[in-house]
Amino acid sequence: MNKSSDIREALIAEAIGDVGRMMRDLAALAPLIEESRASFLQANDELREALGSFESRVMAITDKAKLQTVRYMAAKTDEATRRSIDLQGRAMADAARIAFGAEVGAMMQRWQAAWQSMLDQPRTPWWEVWLTHVAAAVAGSAATWAVAVYLGRA
Repeated sequence: MNKSSDIREALIAEAIGDVGRMMRDLAALAPLIEESRASFLQANDELREALGSFESRVMAITDKAKLQTVRYMAAKTDEATRRSIDLQGRAMADAARIAFGAEVGAMMQRWQAAWQSMLDQPRTPWWEVWLTHVAAAVAGSAATWAVAVYLGRA
């Protein structure tokens, strides 16, 4: 059994040596891990700064986009309002033109009917009209003379 215990001792010694090397390697890795941790923390800080800068630029772009959108909407609204006012003005002018035309047409028809009725009536000669006026004047004068004579006697 001597041999197996020697082998076992050799294996244990070799395992202890491997563990020792592993411990040295781990001890050597500790500063590297700490350096990596510091690099990660610095990268994290830089990333936060970059993100803050990025957020401010995105906010500026967003504000500019909002402003341009509002200006665009205002311009389009003004344009639509002008077109609507123009269309309403034209519609009102057309409606007024139609109403005026209808009113003038109706008035012209009434005048034409009145003139036509006057033209269709049998015309009396001009001298008959004057003769009627002269007869009325003579009758009025005679009545006035009769009253004056009657009052003058009394």
